[in-house]
Amino acid sequence: MRPSNSTGDCFFAWEGDVLVVNILGKPSAARDAIGKVKGTQLKVSVTAAPVAGKATDHMVRFLAPLFGVATSNIEVVFGRENVNKQLRIKAPKKLPAVFAQLSMLPDGN
Repeated sequence: MRPSNSTGDCFFAWEGDVLVVNILGKPSAARDAIGKVKGTQLKVSVTAAPVAGKATDHMVRFLAPLFGVATSNIEVVFGRENVNKQLRIKAPKKLPAVFAQLSMLPDGN
């Protein structure tokens, strides 16, 4: 049986004003970038090396302005030292383009 995934079959879900995002991280990349959706994860590449969570910290600093939030509004739920991670972004003011199509869909509730 598959472990429970709070985002269901998508790479993100809304919990009130909090956006929950599943990330597949790629450290030591040529550039910082948001990539394509891969299954139930969003690929995010960062230039930082994967040393003691520094790549994840760099990722949070990279993503914060893209969501229009302070870095303190992004919580790493799990995966600080792993490529598979989940972030909780409190009250994002904007969404990167990859969210555009899917965020307009009703949540089915």
